Amino acid sequence: MFEMGNTKEKDKFRAWVHLYAIEPGNIRARSLEAARKAANYVLKKLGRNAYFLKICVYPHHVLRENKMMSGAGADRVQKGMRLAFGKPIETAAHIRKETLIMEAASHVENLEHLKEAIRRASHKIPLKTRIVVEVKK
Repeated sequence: MFEMGNTKEKDKFRAWVHLYAIEPGNIRARSLEAARKAANYVLKKLGRNAYFLKICVYPHHVLRENKMMSGAGADRVQKGMRLAFGKPIETAAHIRKETLIMEAASHVENLEHLKEAIRRASHKIPLKTRIVVEVKK
């Protein structure tokens, strides 16, 4: 799930909190899911129609691993880096510098809940992040 909460009336919310990446890197799908769960845990206390949460990146990059054998006699069985394409193990989102990772919105009186939700989600992301708060008029 990439959008949660009140997706139909998100334009009515005035308080927005954004999570940006400071450095480039990869965010695995597991990390994105953990960040989503951490933020949604805080926000769902406001009620289903009182918030909007969106994951703005998609894990489309396939990570592969060439498993190496270990132990006695492994050098005679394995071919090293010959034909080392690897098997797919997981997907990741490739992130550039200053990319928007996640955003949350609600009413102005719920701004502290938004900040706490995004702060908890930022701990699950393996990159340095920055939180930006915006209150629209």
